[in-house]
Amino acid sequence: MVHQYDIDRIDNRSPERIRQLAWWAENILAPYHRAEVRGLQHIPAGAALFVGNHNSASYSPDTWIFGAAVFRAHGLEAVPYGLGHELILRTPLLNQVLVPLGGVRASHENAHRIFSAGMKALVYPGGDFDAMRPFRDRNRIVFGGRRGYVRLALRESVPIVPVVAAGAHSTFLIVDDLRWLAELIGAPRWARSKVWPLTVCLPWGMTLGPLIPYFPLPSKILIEVLPPVHFLPSGARAAQNDDHVAACAERLEGTMQRALDRLAAERARLTRWP
Repeated sequence: MVHQYDIDRIDNRSPERIRQLAWWAENILAPYHRAEVRGLQHIPAGAALFVGNHNSASYSPDTWIFGAAVFRAHGLEAVPYGLGHELILRTPLLNQVLVPLGGVRASHENAHRIFSAGMKALVYPGGDFDAMRPFRDRNRIVFGGRRGYVRLALRESVPIVPVVAAGAHSTFLIVDDLRWLAELIGAPRWARSKVWPLTVCLPWGMTLGPLIPYFPLPSKILIEVLPPVHFLPSGARAAQNDDHVAACAERLEGTMQRALDRLAAERARLTRWP
């Protein structure tokens, strides 16, 4: 029988699995996407929350490329745990792959354990909205009004380190996210997804629905780690202040959008593929 990992433990991470992933990402994934990772010097010591824009649905090539670059530059201690979707982390095979790489169920309790140990976590606040946004929005930050990541950083008094990727959402083409269809079929209840995208990808052509494995186009990827953001005031009371949380979220998302605009413009000068 296949061992099922507890997705609420932070001691399941395997250094050997992370080394293997780093080799694969550096020698196969990064060259295929002609990837560049910048700003690694901005990663602080100690606990921190990486916040990124989510791309390419389940493929998410920038996640693996970024993780490998952090591992080579700063070692295992700087590689973030991934706060992930419970449904995905409990799925057989995905559980055995993702948890040893640092996948844990997204919750404030698990994040607290990670930060208390002086480690880092990675979140994609936009979730399904961002990971399966339409192709026309490939160069937009789409967090869908979700601000739990700000409350988490404030409550734990940890800096947010923005990680912005351009080009990682051009490995396929999402015609539309069809939020209305997701609601119609009840996907938010049984699939935990508020989108049900219509996608064009290789080798399937046109597909309907999320998490369809596909062959990615060799889109060039630019990733940049921005300087840490320390929101003040912080602490439990600050995390309960809706106006303060909204202002922090607006500031951070604006910073990330400006970085994405800049990276997308640079990328447009380097490649013909959108």
